[in-house]
Amino acid sequence: MATPFWRHGVFCVRLNREPSARNKQAVVIGIDPGSKREGLTVKSSAHTFLNVHAVAVDWVKDAVEVRRNMRRARRSRNTPCRQNRCNRVRGGLPPSTKARWQWKLRLAKWLCEIFPVTLFVVEDIKAATFRGRKWNTSFSPLQIGKEWFYEQLEELAPVEKKSGWDTHELRAALGLEKTQAKMAEVFSAHCVDSWVLANALTGGHTVPDNTDLLLVQPLRLHRRQLHRLQPETGGVRRPYGGTRSNGFKRGSLVKHSKIGLAYVGGFLKDRISLHSLATGKRLTQTAKPNDCRFLCFNSWRFNHKQGSGLSSAA
Repeated sequence: MATPFWRHGVFCVRLNREPSARNKQAVVIGIDPGSKREGLTVKSSAHTFLNVHAVAVDWVKDAVEVRRNMRRARRSRNTPCRQNRCNRVRGGLPPSTKARWQWKLRLAKWLCEIFPVTLFVVEDIKAATFRGRKWNTSFSPLQIGKEWFYEQLEELAPVEKKSGWDTHELRAALGLEKTQAKMAEVFSAHCVDSWVLANALTGGHTVPDNTDLLLVQPLRLHRRQLHRLQPETGGVRRPYGGTRSNGFKRGSLVKHSKIGLAYVGGFLKDRISLHSLATGKRLTQTAKPNDCRFLCFNSWRFNHKQGSGLSSAA
């Protein structure tokens, strides 16, 4: 009748035959963007299905700078490198900005694969502008990034935007408070805003009926580099990075005969390292590939946390 399966930390059930009816309720996703952490809530008028507390992608800017410095150092050493490019207009999104908003889009697409989403409601964050300059509102990386994000979301479902002040009023009307500890893994850090945004369109609740969190963090895969940044003893620079580990794609979920469920990290000779899904901590560095059963490809780690951190403005 039905097949159970997991999809990035969410337990799902797939029907194997045509249902007797297809009466779908309106399902809304509220999104609270942030620079370090962000919240997403999937909700209908009857139930809050999921609260996602996600870690933002914030390492791309530093990685691009390191790559540039390594490339320039190779030129001074007459090491094989690509030819200098003349100055040109890059256009499009800066790499760090694009990575941030692509991560939000990946989460939105993942949720649309699980739930019949009918609408997105997003807190429309404002870009810092300078008084007297009319053009700078369009040239801010934040402004360009969010406009690109809205265009991509429109292909999935209609998008409604709310200002930060609107979110504050919705939260105050329900007597809910937002904690000042932005990095805390609690409902009142970011998901309280995504919940009130979704609830404003679906209705049905005056207090959150589900404050459980799904903690999600993207895996940082170090792409293949020509060599390490610093040489080892004897001036040898070993190759570094890559996305394959002895036949496994890094980040893949595997089941080890002794350790259990884990994801694949790096490798050393004929052994691979396995990491915890909850914390990212390395569990072993000497796992044999033959002892690991491949489950699925994966690009982020996840953990579940029972509801906590809900406070009211009494």
